[in-house]
Amino acid sequence: MLKHLKEEESLRVLDIGPTSPSNINFLTGLGHSCYMADVVPEALTGQWVTPPTEEGGDPGFDEDAFFEQNLNFGGRLFDVVLLWTTLDYIPEGLVKPFIQRLHAAMKPGGRILAIFHTKAVGPDTTFCRYHLTDGDTIEMQESEPHPILRVYTNRSIEKLFSRFSNYRFFLAKDNIYEVIITR
Repeated sequence: MLKHLKEEESLRVLDIGPTSPSNINFLTGLGHSCYMADVVPEALTGQWVTPPTEEGGDPGFDEDAFFEQNLNFGGRLFDVVLLWTTLDYIPEGLVKPFIQRLHAAMKPGGRILAIFHTKAVGPDTTFCRYHLTDGDTIEMQESEPHPILRVYTNRSIEKLFSRFSNYRFFLAKDNIYEVIITR
């Protein structure tokens, strides 16, 4: 992804995670425009939960209101999405609609860098702010204390992104998968 960011000009980048001033500076320094969306704390507030539709059913999620407030891009289409570990932390009812919203907000051929935890508990499962660097590493800075709600397998990630055209999985250190997904 770093090679892509350095080779291409004037990309529109969506950084989904806790706001990182260093990412803003890094991306704008490369000549790209940068948009931020920190959805995890908002998704976990509980204000978007709706009552069950049937007695004994599970509560729902007012996804339209959530996305209108948190992922309304005013018709902008993105070339790159930095998804980080967002899907590990948001409620299950938001995951598939979230991915559908991303698909609609990306240009054909656009790329997502997504990170997924390989374990639900342990020292490497803290919710973090991720910082891009000029090298092959991403710096992680501990953020708010949110628990991981689920761990994805390669197969479940492929199913989630089935409308996308390509996936490349990388097992990184610190018990995470890095996945490059192409629309």
